[in-house]
Amino acid sequence: MANLLRDKSTGMHPGRRLSKSKASRVARPVTPLRVLVIGAGVGGIAVARGLLQDGHDVTVFERMPEVRTGGGAVTIWSNGATVLRQLGVDMDGAGEQLSTVRVVTSGGRPIATIDVTAISATLGAPTRMVPRRVLLERLLAGFPTDRIQCGSPAVRVLETPEGARVEFADGSAVDGDLVIGADGRHSMVREMFGAQAAEPTGWCSWQGLISLPEVADNHDATIIIGEHGNLGLWPAGGSQLQWWFDLPWSTDFVRPDRPIEMVRAQFSGWSEATDRVLATLTDADLDLSPFPHYRHPIPREWGQGPFTLLGDAAHTIPPTLAQGTNQALLDAMILRRALTSAEDLSRALRGYEKMRRRKVAIVSWLTSLQVSHAESALRPAALIPDRFMTWILATFLRAISHRDHLAGFAPA
Repeated sequence: MANLLRDKSTGMHPGRRLSKSKASRVARPVTPLRVLVIGAGVGGIAVARGLLQDGHDVTVFERMPEVRTGGGAVTIWSNGATVLRQLGVDMDGAGEQLSTVRVVTSGGRPIATIDVTAISATLGAPTRMVPRRVLLERLLAGFPTDRIQCGSPAVRVLETPEGARVEFADGSAVDGDLVIGADGRHSMVREMFGAQAAEPTGWCSWQGLISLPEVADNHDATIIIGEHGNLGLWPAGGSQLQWWFDLPWSTDFVRPDRPIEMVRAQFSGWSEATDRVLATLTDADLDLSPFPHYRHPIPREWGQGPFTLLGDAAHTIPPTLAQGTNQALLDAMILRRALTSAEDLSRALRGYEKMRRRKVAIVSWLTSLQVSHAESALRPAALIPDRFMTWILATFLRAISHRDHLAGFAPA
């Protein structure tokens, strides 16, 4: 229904792409900007927090009646940890600080042992496994609650002569200079300017958090790779353990009545810790699963005029390298930097998108390479020294992290 509406001031259909000439007319002083953020997830709160620190007038709109997050835990690599530190977010004691990631085959053959402590020392920030709920709580600590309007589902965005407008399901509207769509894979803002939808990769995760002290109370994470699936057991603080089981998935997938039996049949015997987890899990622990993996085609620009996207709204990526949350945090910081120094708003937004696209395209491509292989195909990887594997991962994280640009921000 929204696509049948037309903005009387511009004559623009909400789903039609803005012309180059119209986009180029969006120019105004950058301080202070009236910023409207759609979505109160990790990315939305992160960018709002940073822009508030820079003196902008920021309001976050969340469709749910309260700010909350689902899912289990997320990996905050050194690149994401650096952004959180610059935002003034205290992560001490949150989740579990990791020291090692061990990768083995389902038959127990070692593939690699990644020295995460060495990576953290090289990049200047620790790596943590943190429950998503805890991460959001830390981001919200000290955040002015009156800047978040919950129960406000946005249904349309449009350009006006003065900037941008967001319209809501109850018929109300609000005007601003800039709209940031941080509203996830099904982003309403993304749909408004006709960007491509995310595509399934053919894999899914059955995942969650459980309390299992005998497995979780350490600093070592485990990945086990098999011929037709893979799994992860990562400590997430105290007795909490983040578990996932990745299996092929298609759009015609039919959920079994007893999914835990299906998962046990596939992964039992892979390791002693795996069997403990499988013995503890019930069908109720799999209620929210599976989570299909999706990937957005990365466009040259993911915004138009006074509109841009952030996080999963711009570039949903599979969880293979645990970079989704970290890339959203990097979006927030690079967008903040672009708005700090720019005089032309539209040019600043397109510059942010161009800068992020180069990095995100690399991450998107690599995360789309499914790592399940026959053990015989993995034997060459086991010949690579662990020190070199650690160096490869550290180099990758450095390459996708905008370290030269982020260095310009002092911690809040």
